[in-house]
Amino acid sequence: MADTSVDNVVDLTTQQAVELPGRDGKIAELAGQSINMNGCSAAAYGALYADVDVITAYPIRPYTAIMMNLAQFIADGWLDAEYIHADGEHSQLSAALGAGSAGARAYTGSSGVGVTYAFELYSPTAGARVPIQMTIADRTLDPPGDFGSEHTDALCTRDMGWLMGWAATPQEVFDKTLLGYAIGEDPRLFLPQMICQDGFFVSHISGPVELPRPDDLEVFLPPFKLPYALDPNNPVSHGPQIHPSQGPPLQLERARSMEVALDIIREKTDEFGSIFGRHYPHFVEEYKLDDAEVVFVIQGGHALTCRNAVDQARERGIKAGMARLLWFRPFPTEDLQKALKRAKVVGVVETNLGLGGASYGGILSLDITTALYHTPHDRPLVTSFMAGLGGETVTLEEFEWMTGKMLQALDKGAVEKASHWVGFEE
Repeated sequence: MADTSVDNVVDLTTQQAVELPGRDGKIAELAGQSINMNGCSAAAYGALYADVDVITAYPIRPYTAIMMNLAQFIADGWLDAEYIHADGEHSQLSAALGAGSAGARAYTGSSGVGVTYAFELYSPTAGARVPIQMTIADRTLDPPGDFGSEHTDALCTRDMGWLMGWAATPQEVFDKTLLGYAIGEDPRLFLPQMICQDGFFVSHISGPVELPRPDDLEVFLPPFKLPYALDPNNPVSHGPQIHPSQGPPLQLERARSMEVALDIIREKTDEFGSIFGRHYPHFVEEYKLDDAEVVFVIQGGHALTCRNAVDQARERGIKAGMARLLWFRPFPTEDLQKALKRAKVVGVVETNLGLGGASYGGILSLDITTALYHTPHDRPLVTSFMAGLGGETVTLEEFEWMTGKMLQALDKGAVEKASHWVGFEE
């Protein structure tokens, strides 16, 4: 990236030289500060701190504000990056893939039907080992045709070979943006990343975000270098069908990369904690699980309400707990098995649709049930709860109702059914 710390431009309205601060100067100015911002702003600041080279954008709520922030950063001289306003999400992802293939640190994003419109690009991007990052502010697909938050948009792409995880707060959005690049750009991996946040519940609700010092940032996320970048002066075979280092059959190699990603996520998460002082679990946040008998498994912003529900249940003498997934791809089978080894009943909170699947409800429970089927510990009962669909708030009262269903299963030794629709059953 060019050094813009002493860059000058001419303001055409005043014809006076305007000194722009440049990225280095701006992040030095903000170092160590805690600033209130929403999830969209946190994602944009994450891209700024990651020093992205190319941004590809196309507007769709609720992620649009991320790209608005980044456009302003470029206009204000904070960020020296190429900003491409595409004519649709397919073009947007295509441009990001091209930029990443040429060795740029590329950044893109979308929401809802915009995610699905670009579907053709997900498998080739992962197959070509181009570690671009895509931020997703979840939005329900049509129907019901509203702007509410559901995880279905991102989860539709779950088997395309991308790293995928959810952030529950703006601080996590910022941190996961940096962490995603550090993991995806690891030379042992080179995989694209989807950094997801609940639309509106995270994307538009503010919280404190602590911004790091430049020195720490440079240690954790050095400049990106793709070993076989597209270069007319050094032509190589390149693409999702063949690339210079290809060894075993491509699909087997892609499957193995997800297994390798498990260890790299552990390493980078620990490194992030040692450098920045914010220590995250590798894959599963465990909340009051030491003696919990009934346990919610959840991902995303509704986990904040779920914690309060667990606290209230504990006050009533109920041994409740929560396990929050931080990464969904690769799926943390062993970590989840360990987290739930004492649970007797597990209730999976599904903010998504898996129509016609084994549970006839959501998507998460399919992986979670499979993971628990192979557990070396006593296997808990598993049910699931369809909640928050269409962007509805999942209230404390609804969590209390779900707790009651799990307690019934605990008492009877069997779940009533595989999937409950919260708010539509007694």
